[in-house]
Formats: sequence, structure tokens, C-alpha cells
Amino acid sequence: MKNTLNEFKAFILRGNVVDLAIAVVIGAAFSGIVTALVKDLITPLIAAIGGQPNFSAISFTINNSHFLIGDFINSVVSFLIIASVIFFLVIKPLNLLMARRKHALPPDPTTRECPYCLSEIPLKATRCAFCTSEIPTITGEAAVAPKA
Repeated sequence: MKNTLNEFKAFILRGNVVDLAIAVVIGAAFSGIVTALVKDLITPLIAAIGGQPNFSAISFTINNSHFLIGDFINSVVSFLIIASVIFFLVIKPLNLLMARRKHALPPDPTTRECPYCLSEIPLKATRCAFCTSEIPTITGEAAVAPKA
């Protein structure tokens, strides 16, 4: 029993579980902000432009079955608005910020300097094309003298 409690304690205090719990709480709070933004600002803006912010009155009946297609349309429109808000107000700015901070790694060098005349020569060269000096070849980190 004590071993099980220790395992449970280790599981709960593991970093990814705590991070996940924090993410869920922050996600719920953020969801409230986005929902309020859509409900209080964006939907009335659409109503001002389009004339009708609520489609719940749209329905049809087939063989005494009542289909509330307006509720479905409201849900789809709400989802699209929320997805657009998240994309344009969160994802795009975050991607731009990350792109500014991202620095490309320099490409691996393909040349090196000749130790005698300081000319640029290929990495695998064993003799300088400019001063004709024998150059130690580079294999890995160590320089090896060329074989005669």
C-alpha cells in the first residue's frame, strides 16, 4: 500500500502532469476570454454587417420530425469565429515572434585556410592549389599528415 502511494505521489508530482494541469486551467480561462470576445464583440459586429447574428430560428420539418438547423449553423459559425480569432490573434503573432527570435545555424564550412599562404582551399585538400604546400588532411577533429 505504501509503495502504491509513493508511486502515485511520484506520478502526480511528475513535471508533465503538473504542466498539463496548469495548461488545462489556463486553457479554460483563455476559453472564457475568447468566448466573451466572440459573443460580446465579434458576433454583434457580424449582426451589424449581416443583419442577423442568431440563426436558431431556422428549422424545417420532415414527417413530423423537427430539424433545428439554425442551432447547427450557430455552432458552426461560432466555431469558425473562435478558430479565426485564435489563429489571427494568437497563432500568427506568436509565429511572427518566434520567427524573429529564431536564428538559422550557419552552414557547415566547405573550405579552410591554407596554413602557409592563408588561401581558401577545400576541406579535403592535401595540397594547396596556390602555394603547392602539402597540407594535413582533416579527419574528424584531428589533422593527419598526408601520405607520401
